[in-house]
Amino acid sequence: MKKLFLLIAVFTSLVIVACTSEGEPEDLVLTLDWFPNANHAGIYEAVDRGYFADEGLNVSVVPPADPSAILSLVASGQSDFGMFYQPDLMQARDAGVPVVAIAGVVQKPLNSMMALKSSGIDRPGKLAGKKVGYPGIPWNEAMLTTMLEADGLTRDDVELIDVGFALTQALLAGTVDAVVGAYWTHESIVMDNEGYESYVILPDDWGVPTYYELILVASEETVRDRPEIVEKFVKAFKKGYEQALGDPQASIDVLIEANPDTIDELVDRAGVDLLVPLWESEGQPFGSLTAERWSSFADWMKAQGLIDQSVDPGAAFDASFVD
Repeated sequence: MKKLFLLIAVFTSLVIVACTSEGEPEDLVLTLDWFPNANHAGIYEAVDRGYFADEGLNVSVVPPADPSAILSLVASGQSDFGMFYQPDLMQARDAGVPVVAIAGVVQKPLNSMMALKSSGIDRPGKLAGKKVGYPGIPWNEAMLTTMLEADGLTRDDVELIDVGFALTQALLAGTVDAVVGAYWTHESIVMDNEGYESYVILPDDWGVPTYYELILVASEETVRDRPEIVEKFVKAFKKGYEQALGDPQASIDVLIEANPDTIDELVDRAGVDLLVPLWESEGQPFGSLTAERWSSFADWMKAQGLIDQSVDPGAAFDASFVD
């Protein structure tokens, strides 16, 4: 009888320990691609409404100290998830960084060519003999080259100037006649608020294949060894964005409440209205990732010498968590 009571006691203790363990939320870190802005509204909705908590996750959302290090942080496990860009992910994988996309956020390019309307430059072909500013990123130069060639010019027909990320300042100061690398859901609004109208020239209108601008990423190790955590995270992540899709301006209220000192309300309220159609693009639901888009963009990057021919675009994403 004593043995029976002892076994019952041990079993009860194990059940209590198991329940306590299962009841503790999993601490996770999500590193943003940039400072908090309208593109992240769905994330803050998921935190605010307890969608992550409902899945047993305690998610810390942090802006990057160094945006160029995000994929390395995710690959090393210092961040569990990250927000980044398809072109950069492909180049990182070419360099051996084991990170994959697990959800598409912005399903079309935000990166663009921009010029002031007063310049009359409303297409690449009008840039002959002009100065073009860019942030010093090689793939942005390849984007410009393709856009120029699609409208009858060559790279040699323009003077390319590295202005860093001071794209708007360079354009307004007259240092350059146009810029590439500017996000039309941000820079164009900033300039408009300052009284300057601009032309936005989209790369996928001029020869560059459509690609995912913003993606959710995880390490190959996390996807392989912790798929249940990835599944829970993506479920809550999607739910947050679906909430933002349903009431975009209310999602900006949540964004501002979480980041009162860093949000430019005028820019982000206008920006979210431009972003909503891009979160669900061309009949694709939020989060979707298609093989054709990864393949076509990889082919373009290979043709431009941006990645090696051996890079497998099919290995760069895992759509199983959003299907």
